[in-house]
Amino acid sequence: MLRDKNILLGITGGIAAYKTTFLVRLLIKSGANVKVILTESAGSFVSALTLATLSKNPVLSSFVNTEEEGQTDWNNHVELGLWADLMVIAPATANTLSKMANGTCDNLLLAAYMSAKCPVFFAPAMDLDMYKHPASKATFQKLQSFGNLMIPAGTGELASGLHGEGRMAEPEDIVAFLNNFLSQDLPLSGKKVLITAGPTYEAIDPVRFIGNHSSGLMGFELAKVAANLGAEVILVSGPSNLTVEHSFITLVKVVSADEMYKEVHKHYRDVDIAICAAAVADYKPKTVADQKIKKKESELAIDLVKNKDILFSLGEQKNKQFLVGFALETENEVENAKGKLKKKNLDAIVLNSLNDAGAGFGKATNKISFIDKNLDIKTFDVKTKAAVALDILNEIISRINA
Repeated sequence: MLRDKNILLGITGGIAAYKTTFLVRLLIKSGANVKVILTESAGSFVSALTLATLSKNPVLSSFVNTEEEGQTDWNNHVELGLWADLMVIAPATANTLSKMANGTCDNLLLAAYMSAKCPVFFAPAMDLDMYKHPASKATFQKLQSFGNLMIPAGTGELASGLHGEGRMAEPEDIVAFLNNFLSQDLPLSGKKVLITAGPTYEAIDPVRFIGNHSSGLMGFELAKVAANLGAEVILVSGPSNLTVEHSFITLVKVVSADEMYKEVHKHYRDVDIAICAAAVADYKPKTVADQKIKKKESELAIDLVKNKDILFSLGEQKNKQFLVGFALETENEVENAKGKLKKKNLDAIVLNSLNDAGAGFGKATNKISFIDKNLDIKTFDVKTKAAVALDILNEIISRINA
């Protein structure tokens, strides 16, 4: 949710300011662009140099900068307010919050706040008696009436030695609060999506397996797009070199088709959408050798048995889920895909053909046709797999919202 977002972080003079180094690091790790404004007193609690290093931007604290040779420049609070997609004030002391509520503008942070056109979040940090004081409560209410969003303080040990409410929210909780806010108006907000990706490896012996060339890229791109559209995603992946970092994605790694079957069914009942993009092996060795098979004869025969059909089993148990399968075909593509759609009780199937240039395993692109349960077909041009993922999810969204 925070990728490429411009976040203006205002830090005021409270002991909790030390936590902002961790907050800046998490925001940067989430892909955000961060600029920091320190009040004069905040500099006593956290180093501007540390924050500048972590944010990769100069830390601002006053209206005027004195440069070499006596030249001066000013920090434009209006530009800062326009630059920000989100403004976060953390820690927000009682002093600063009171000034925000009453229009007092005596430092750069307050000027940027009063110039901000974006959502403003504040994370109070103060002792428990201050936090519960009627004046503080009135300030919180007044700021929220302006449209500002309060990130509630936690309960715990305070700098005074007391234990109670008033502790600034932890950096992880602040980031989660921002993510949840940004996801509220997204089309998949509140939805749970299960996605399978990659190949499965079916063991022959401790060192050999039956597998395929799937990289998992299509499934991983689907997971990222679904998460960026607000969904809570469970991504069950077979062996793959790909990784994903997104607070809305839970990655579950498996190896074999049996393991994937087990993990998928563990989550299936609770999801709204299931997209089976994995290239699951149809067969596995009937027996797996305990030791590495030595090369003795000129020929080796391996008896194979069918794996459980994950997609078919999901179609049998389907209740509220919108179930989508994939069909990779080499001949009679549309007819075979339609047959799979009906046989497995799917709501839609994504067809790609190895006869199409730019489609198939191990490529950064794909070319698909989306076929729904009414057998309506929509065909797309060759695109990157990220763009294909967006097309697929847009088709799903249009049908679940119909």
